[in-house]
Amino acid sequence: MIKLTAPVDPEQIKKLRAGDIVSISGIIYTARDAAHKRLCELLARGEQLPIDVRNGIMYYVGPTPAKPGRAIGSAGPTSSYRMDPYTEPLLKQGLKVMIGKGSRSNEVKKLLCEYGAVYLSAIGGAAASISETIKKCEVVTYEDLGAEAIHRLEVQDFYAIVTYDSEGNDLLEQGVEKYRKI
Repeated sequence: MIKLTAPVDPEQIKKLRAGDIVSISGIIYTARDAAHKRLCELLARGEQLPIDVRNGIMYYVGPTPAKPGRAIGSAGPTSSYRMDPYTEPLLKQGLKVMIGKGSRSNEVKKLLCEYGAVYLSAIGGAAASISETIKKCEVVTYEDLGAEAIHRLEVQDFYAIVTYDSEGNDLLEQGVEKYRKI
């Protein structure tokens, strides 16, 4: 297992390979398609983003409200392909890690190589378990989007697996067995 601290070290990201299991601690941001659209519209107008994504991690999730005594409710990954049209502008801003579930387009895989970034898969169906790794959660912008607002999460030992690395390796194409660590 490889430990990552967010914001991440770009050199460490370039060393990750498809199939690596990572444990993330630090600050990550949430965003789904509605928030991504707004972020990209800002960039298209030449405006600054409301969050700093340089060397950052973006988790594709729409968390549910927190229960008493918890930082967040369920926080399982959403399908990532919906963010594909918005990926390059954020990579240009320095985003290094995206977390979600499911496959991405060939174009996104090429962009990961170009920008030295990676795509990780979180475990779908484990939303309640994932929420236990989130120690603090606050809405930072686009509150009107509800669960799709951008949240700032403080995480500790958030586990994910490298699905696409910055060298073009694809865990989904090459199969889990090749990368299984025994």
